[in-house]
Amino acid sequence: MSTETDTAKPAQQDTSDNRPYAVILYGATSFVGQITAHYLTNFLSNAKNKDGSNVTWAIAGRDEEKLNELQSTLESKVDIIIANSKDSVSLDKMTKQTQVIISTVGPYLKYGEPLIKSCAENGADYVDLTGEAIFIKDMMDKYQDTAKQSGARIVNSCGFDSIPSDLGVYFTQTKAEEKFGEACNVIHMRVKAAKGGISGGTIASMATIFEEVGEDKSRRKQVANPYLLNDDTDVPNVRQDNVSKPEYDSTHKRWLAPFVMASINTRIVHRSNQLLGYEYGRDFKYDEAMWMKDGVKGKLSSYAMSAGLLGFATAMMIKPSRELLSKHVLPKAGTGPSKNEQENGYFDIRHFGQTAKNDTITVKVTGDKDPGYGSTSRMLAQAALCLAQDISKEDVGGGFWTPASAMGDKLIARLEEHSGLSFEVIDG
Repeated sequence: MSTETDTAKPAQQDTSDNRPYAVILYGATSFVGQITAHYLTNFLSNAKNKDGSNVTWAIAGRDEEKLNELQSTLESKVDIIIANSKDSVSLDKMTKQTQVIISTVGPYLKYGEPLIKSCAENGADYVDLTGEAIFIKDMMDKYQDTAKQSGARIVNSCGFDSIPSDLGVYFTQTKAEEKFGEACNVIHMRVKAAKGGISGGTIASMATIFEEVGEDKSRRKQVANPYLLNDDTDVPNVRQDNVSKPEYDSTHKRWLAPFVMASINTRIVHRSNQLLGYEYGRDFKYDEAMWMKDGVKGKLSSYAMSAGLLGFATAMMIKPSRELLSKHVLPKAGTGPSKNEQENGYFDIRHFGQTAKNDTITVKVTGDKDPGYGSTSRMLAQAALCLAQDISKEDVGGGFWTPASAMGDKLIARLEEHSGLSFEVIDG
């Protein structure tokens, strides 16, 4: 599959030779930022790693003391840059110095726009790990044209939201075309197994989304739109399946429950289809769900999971209950799974594809670390390095992209070699 679109690209500035840093990690002292900083340090300082031999990078944030503390724990010294999302001058100074910015500063709806604006205006590429689809939509509406003109490639959702889903579908379609001569018009993604913790930052992002949706009816309409991130003039109108309550999968003899990240992953996948020239087809259907066991135990688990998610969402949309949960029940900002939990986590997801001629293919995507942090930090770092080192401005121009549409096969290769991810075709 091609990772280029047929649209003409405007003249763009070259940022590769005249900027001192290949990558700047902004928000380096956040929970996932610290994990990413340690991964980047180890990866780039590894003498056996030829990809990191000429990469100069820095950590950035608003708190110099915390950045110095972080630097003291890294295996090799990196530069420190002071920048604050409330200070546009400091952000511009930072984004003008680098090819790629990694942002771990969420909730993005509250804190993300100034950095996106600065990157778009100054031609700096950008990756983040947001799961906030309405944030991406807002930023596309405001800064798409600016990013196209400057050459800034903005690639959101480069963590567990939404790389396994987005690249999993891309990989499935590539293999289907090789095997059957056509893409799948239906793909079902199922989370077979996952083990990992949740951080206060993730909870803060979820709370922000629920707050927006609870207070603004137009936001609810946006969240419900499967094509929210498709910005072409002829958006498909195919009704998409959505596993929002317990269902039984008779094909695989398992109960299904809603998957909390489906609301972002499905939107990213449909945008990838658009940016790839609808190579998946304009009638393409995609959904995600959690696999439970068969029988009574699986049924009970599915109903319990569904009820729990519904109750949580309802409570988070109401201000008093949201504040009560955030203050007394949910993880606090800056906290998350232990290093041991990150190392012992994993995920195993399956993509079940079917073509219009009823040919079928199954793809397995796995990660060997905690999905939200151990694996996400690696995916995020490799996405940034892929943009900096592997994807030229001539091949992919400025604008808002997805992992699959911007980096495709090259990112898959990096993730398999350096991030503990695996993509493979398996039997049913």
